[in-house]
Amino acid sequence: VQLVESGGDLVQAGGSVRLSCVASGFAFGDYAIGWVRQAPGKQREGVACISGMDGSTYYATSVKGRVTISSDNAKNVLYLEMNNLNPEDTAVYYCAADFSAFRPRRLGRLNLVGVVESALRSQGTQVTVSS
Repeated sequence: VQLVESGGDLVQAGGSVRLSCVASGFAFGDYAIGWVRQAPGKQREGVACISGMDGSTYYATSVKGRVTISSDNAKNVLYLEMNNLNPEDTAVYYCAADFSAFRPRRLGRLNLVGVVESALRSQGTQVTVSS
């Protein structure tokens, strides 16, 4: 399994960023895949996840309404578009797959928990939001 994130940037508060994650080594459409972030000195936090099976999504309350997760199963690419960024969004962003649930449907909080537990095994991409 290999996950390679990109797209992180230094942006001003109120700006936007689009992150990408290219995955390989597993069937993209069979699992929930998502984004996790970790700010300095803080625990990792699940941001959002999407089911490769039915396209359902689940968002953390802290980002709901500002973030859109999407995927291109044919290309094994995961995206995260973040708008109206604020300094609290500053973190390293990682993508990860939850292998504990096969072909999940109607994602919920536990799927995001599963993504969080398997995260931080790739290099991540840094998003820094200046005020």
